[in-house]
Amino acid sequence: MSGADRAARGGGRMRLRGLMRKEALQILRDPSSLAIAFVMPVVLLLLFGYGVSLDAKHVPIALVVEQPSAASADFTASFRRSPYFAPVRMASLPAAERALLAGQVNGIVHLRADFETRLEGPGQAPIQVIVNGVDANTAGIVKGYVQGVWSNWLQRRAEAAGRELVSPARLEPRVWFNPDMRSRDYLVPGLVVVIMTLIGAMLTALVMAREWERGTLEALMVTPVTIREILLGKLVPYFVLGMGSMALSVAMAVWLFDVPLRGSFAVLAATSALFLLVALGMGLLISVIAKNQFVAGMIALVATFLPAFILSGFIFDINSMPGAIQVLTHVVAARYFVAILQTLFLAGDVWGVILPNAAALVVMAAIFLGLSRRKSRKRLE
Repeated sequence: MSGADRAARGGGRMRLRGLMRKEALQILRDPSSLAIAFVMPVVLLLLFGYGVSLDAKHVPIALVVEQPSAASADFTASFRRSPYFAPVRMASLPAAERALLAGQVNGIVHLRADFETRLEGPGQAPIQVIVNGVDANTAGIVKGYVQGVWSNWLQRRAEAAGRELVSPARLEPRVWFNPDMRSRDYLVPGLVVVIMTLIGAMLTALVMAREWERGTLEALMVTPVTIREILLGKLVPYFVLGMGSMALSVAMAVWLFDVPLRGSFAVLAATSALFLLVALGMGLLISVIAKNQFVAGMIALVATFLPAFILSGFIFDINSMPGAIQVLTHVVAARYFVAILQTLFLAGDVWGVILPNAAALVVMAAIFLGLSRRKSRKRLE
């Protein structure tokens, strides 16, 4: 290597360090960047972590008993002991139906007058269950909970009588990875992905657009720095900031929401870095094209947050979507990181899941960063 080449390379490293130092100082002096990186994840995790839940607890349900008896009293007491129900006694079925129509209760359990007689006879006990189907998800959960209360009560009643409950099949459920079946353990890792998608894109979406608006990019154009050095000088500080935000989100998930982290922290850090590069690349591409902070922010919000929330499998099962939408989810980077995080948190280092999704993130990071470099030109237009 000639002396001129060594001097040029050394000058390039000095220019890059200067650009990164400039960007780091600008971040420290800009409250909006720090708020996006550290305040936004805390607020969103608190809102979504406590506000979004697929667990139905304390569901108001009407209990209608036509003829009180020892058996009906024991059965209805099972609902009061259950954390999933908030039972309300109703005098008649019409009154309970009016409460259901008014939205005061989500279901009705109706015990007819011959409940105890039929219970001891060869037929089935005459129990009627009416569920509000407006919210199909809650209706299905309530129906399953009522069936669970009924099965447990029959089992307890048979054990108290010293006999075995006659059933065509005996179910012995096994729940892997989330034995308590807490929806929060499943949702919080997905929330971290959605939040990091938004933060990563927003951090860089405003960078180049802000430079164009302030006219400082024009000053950089007349200096010896290359466009690659400009992009790296802006990308590296925001990558460090984003990783700090990711660490804060993971800490909240583990220590505040009690989500278990069964996988390797090193794998978590490596895959998080890959995903952050994708998110930063998306934001950088948006900022290069938009050249306006407001437009860049709106595009980042629509192009990253909404697809990550709806099409990543975070809440809605991808396999239940129409075929065309399932194909569309393959271009959503959050889909791959949701699969990785949920696996790392709940199952551990399952390489059959981690490696293919990490490879997809590598490809997407190369595409977005490559497009950002291609669309950036060291000239004024």
